[in-house]
Amino acid sequence: PLGLKESVLPTQRSSLSSAGGIFFMAGVGFSFIFSWLLMLVVLITFILGGNIYMIVCESWRSQQLFQLLDTPGLIPGFNLSELLGQESSTTNFSEMYRQCQQDAALWQTLHLDQSISLDELLNISQYTGEISVAFQKMNITLSPISLLSQSQRDLLQNASRAGQPPNFNLTLEQLDQNVTQGSLLDLAAELEQLADKVGTDVKENLTADVRKLRELDKEIQSSFSEQLQSLKKNIHLVQREAAQLEAQTTSALQEARKTQEFLERETANIIKNETWVFLEMLLDFFETYISWAKSELTRDMARCKPIAQTLENVEAITCNYILDSLNAFWFSLGWCTTFLLPSIILAVRLAKFYRRMHIADVY
Repeated sequence: PLGLKESVLPTQRSSLSSAGGIFFMAGVGFSFIFSWLLMLVVLITFILGGNIYMIVCESWRSQQLFQLLDTPGLIPGFNLSELLGQESSTTNFSEMYRQCQQDAALWQTLHLDQSISLDELLNISQYTGEISVAFQKMNITLSPISLLSQSQRDLLQNASRAGQPPNFNLTLEQLDQNVTQGSLLDLAAELEQLADKVGTDVKENLTADVRKLRELDKEIQSSFSEQLQSLKKNIHLVQREAAQLEAQTTSALQEARKTQEFLERETANIIKNETWVFLEMLLDFFETYISWAKSELTRDMARCKPIAQTLENVEAITCNYILDSLNAFWFSLGWCTTFLLPSIILAVRLAKFYRRMHIADVY
């Protein structure tokens, strides 16, 4: 427009205006030469981006892709249930994906319980029978048990006989009598009678002796009475206990003999029973561990939510970033191609009014 003047004849147009018209025609020429490349790029990117977006992204969001993958015979010779060793075809991709989104274990997702029987594989009862039979066949032999030898029995019996005390009857009779051979009170009474018959000097001496005898008797009674009673009590206790010594020794020997017979008869069974109790406790530990292992394997081990999240991330990257950008690219190029045809027509029509003409157009 800067070099175009309406009053100038077409044969006298300026070089600036003529250059504009030449550029118009050059653009038309380049469009005819290279437009097929632009169309080819639009076609290829449209086929790739559009079809992949519709086939993968849209079908993924509408779950039609999983329904397509679950179609029997889609891939010749491929059957997911047969591959997992399942008789009934209950495993499909849509159900697996749904369970993985719920963070289920692979054991539940793949329905491995139909191909692998944990109850049969980890059934400890199939081994307990063999263990029980082998345990029943086990023979326990112990060396003879001797609590007391014959010489020790004879020694105890001889000691019980030798431990009998002497006869204390005469001693007890003597203890029941006075400590002195005669009664001091009787002697004092006789001296008192004798003092009444003698003179005054002798009477005083005898009276003093009578008083001393009675004091001595009182002192003896106060000093030795308690000790004598204790001595008699101890003698009676020794007699009573010594009388039971032989019977207690005989009873103890009989109990020792019964105990030895019981040990010889029942020790093997006791050891066997206690061993079996310990073995059952170990088997209970194994059953508890197996129950824990089954629970971990079927519920907690190998959760597949990361797989579902990985697929979702791949879908987001592929669809939201790569395919959306690719589709925007071919869509923009497509509009450029669409506007290319009117731009060629417009350029051809405008070139007539800009280029310098060899012959003026006169009507």
